[in-house]
Amino acid sequence: MRIEQIYTGCLAQGAYYIESNGEVAIVDPLREVLPYIEKAEKDGASIKYVFETHFHADFVSGHIDLAAKTGAAIVYGPTANPGFDALVATDGQEFKLGNVTIKVLHTPGHTMESSCYLLTDENGKATSLFSGDTLFIGDVGRPDLAQKAAHMTQEELAGTLFDSLRNKIMPLADDIIVYPAHGAGSACGKNMSKETTDTLGHQKATNYALRANMTREEFVVEVTTGLMPPPAYFPLNVMMNKMGYESIDTVLARGSHALSADAFEAVANESGALILDTRDPQVFATGFIPNSINIGINGNFAPWVGALIPDIKQQILLVAEPGSEQEVITRLSRVGYDFCIGYLDGGIATWRNAGREMDTILSVTADELAEKMQQESVNILDVRKKNEYLSEHIANVENYPLDNINDGLSSISKDKSYYVHCAGGYRSMIFASILKARGFDNLIDVKGGFKAIKDAAKFELTDYVCPTTLL
Repeated sequence: MRIEQIYTGCLAQGAYYIESNGEVAIVDPLREVLPYIEKAEKDGASIKYVFETHFHADFVSGHIDLAAKTGAAIVYGPTANPGFDALVATDGQEFKLGNVTIKVLHTPGHTMESSCYLLTDENGKATSLFSGDTLFIGDVGRPDLAQKAAHMTQEELAGTLFDSLRNKIMPLADDIIVYPAHGAGSACGKNMSKETTDTLGHQKATNYALRANMTREEFVVEVTTGLMPPPAYFPLNVMMNKMGYESIDTVLARGSHALSADAFEAVANESGALILDTRDPQVFATGFIPNSINIGINGNFAPWVGALIPDIKQQILLVAEPGSEQEVITRLSRVGYDFCIGYLDGGIATWRNAGREMDTILSVTADELAEKMQQESVNILDVRKKNEYLSEHIANVENYPLDNINDGLSSISKDKSYYVHCAGGYRSMIFASILKARGFDNLIDVKGGFKAIKDAAKFELTDYVCPTTLL
């Protein structure tokens, strides 16, 4: 028997490859399924099952394509009602995989169909728990994502999750290895560890939500405290995972159109497509196509796309570093943005060499900002998350989280200049590029963000407090 965690940092997501005696099961696969197929072929094995822990909200799973390409059965836990052929298991149902057995543990609470999968080895010993979003390392799944579908409040869902954990998970042996669906950085929980596996016994001892003396009422309060609204794309991804979607092959073919500068401009004008520039922030700042927005591929790319581009069916034209276009299209598809319709062949150099108009965003160092502040009053926008801001910030500076940019920023004036910073420079360039495309011409990025500001030791900062668990 072999278990392999296939972890994707951009989504903080763990998929699992389980092989025993020539048979393979995949748990919570990503949208692009060829790596799983190739891995099984290399092992001389066949993929028999695709186990889904629930209808995911933060990414589009590869279950449908994987089943279509391999003949594997898609398995969900009780109460799931998918819009495609799948095996909806009963609580406690067992599936043979080579010499091992995988048992369904229905654990509603994160969602009502949420289930964990308990693996028992060839000797009959339970060794591994694939816990989905029911149990993370250091946390449990947020209980507010399925309220409408379940016709329950987040408090009622949290109470249901409490029962699932106490009745199904905590009675299991301490030496069982927990394999969750997500780690730190995911919006599916608020206190997740950077570790991506652990023993159940250690989680019982250290995970706040598994305290032995915790009452149901205490659990509900602690699990629901600090929850912020989930990203807007979450329910759209749920529907894709539940009802089906186009094949990844179709999505990749649609996006893989290399366009000259003339063709790119023509398609942009005719389609009204969003121009998405995925280069590194400081490279983007030195020259970009007017009205394009920057979300760098070398960061939490897919979640920020999902959080900031409201329409999941928005047509997208790409500007990327040459050779990275296929990766970008794939990563867009992971969160359901399937309508990339082409990319600028040769990248921004093609646009520049064609003599097309270019735009820029000014960036300054923390030292330059400090010098400016000594000369005159300046406007600074801190675009980090609320919990980062509350932990420590420049005195008398307001918080304008990037997460909320589509909710309206009426207090920001097009007639004033603003210095924009985040933690390290990734989010501030996204913020500046979006507002630039909306007609704000006086946005200045602070290179290196709050880290550089703090390191410069030239600013009055608020007293540091330990960050909260706000998402």
